[in-house]
Amino acid sequence: MRKLVSIVIPAYNEADNIFVIIENIKTVFKTIDYDFEVILVDDGSSDSTLKRVKEVVEVSSNIYFLEFSKNFGHQLAVKAGMDHAFGDCVISMDCDLQHPPELIPEMLAKWEEGFEVVYTIRAEDKSLSKAKRSSSNIFYKTLNWLSDIDLEPGSADFRLLDQKVVNVFRNFQENEPFLRGLVKWLGFNQYAIKYMPAERFSGKSKYTVKKMMHLALHGVTSFSIKPLYTAVYLGFIFSIASILYIPYVLYAFIYGVEVSGWASTIMTIVFFGGLQLIILGIIGIYVGKMFMQGKNRPNYIVRSTNLKVNGTA
Repeated sequence: MRKLVSIVIPAYNEADNIFVIIENIKTVFKTIDYDFEVILVDDGSSDSTLKRVKEVVEVSSNIYFLEFSKNFGHQLAVKAGMDHAFGDCVISMDCDLQHPPELIPEMLAKWEEGFEVVYTIRAEDKSLSKAKRSSSNIFYKTLNWLSDIDLEPGSADFRLLDQKVVNVFRNFQENEPFLRGLVKWLGFNQYAIKYMPAERFSGKSKYTVKKMMHLALHGVTSFSIKPLYTAVYLGFIFSIASILYIPYVLYAFIYGVEVSGWASTIMTIVFFGGLQLIILGIIGIYVGKMFMQGKNRPNYIVRSTNLKVNGTA
């Protein structure tokens, strides 16, 4: 009996890419001895993505879809697909063809060798601006320094997971999962494959600078409390530094030297006021995450599907 490969593809406003990604996957599987199924997750698209998905489903018995009731985000869309994927292994990939389906045979070969997690690392694209490449490197260095995980620069959400790993993922109920970090945190026998991303077939990236900053903050606060320790260390450092100012104050008081410079005083007040707000913000993020998680709301809601589910997860 041939092994079944489940492929999870989140889609948000990807109407022009649906047919192309499916045809590319079909072409790849014609060359290898595996059965496959595709689970397309419509993440609350506002264009005709869902219509295109249903058109594909109508003519293919091994294509399934999940329609979210609204946009819940890329990470939860991938998680939803994995929750309903029961192949011998599960591959997650984006819909825009930047994750090349041609890499699937190599991923499966490594899986057959005994690796339970086969993840990919995006090679540095020299065509990108220096600023873009530098910001990406800073993102990973900062994330690794502040968190308890070690992510390689260029780590992507294009990965293969053995079904035993997916079974563990189903038990996670985080309302904002950071999947790249969770995969590294899980352990298991892992192997990395480097790849050169292809050009996006259609549309534009949904990850804005704002979303990338949110992802970075979320990644750090999901796996470490180092920012809280950093806040404590800063408090000690500035408290000790303030002691150095005492001799000058005493000298000015004893000898009647005028302490001038309202601008420097205001600047100091503003600086420490801003530092306090940053520290309070860090604490607030952690408290807010506990607050949202404590509500125990469903992480996503399935509006419609051709799979047998209970409508929520």
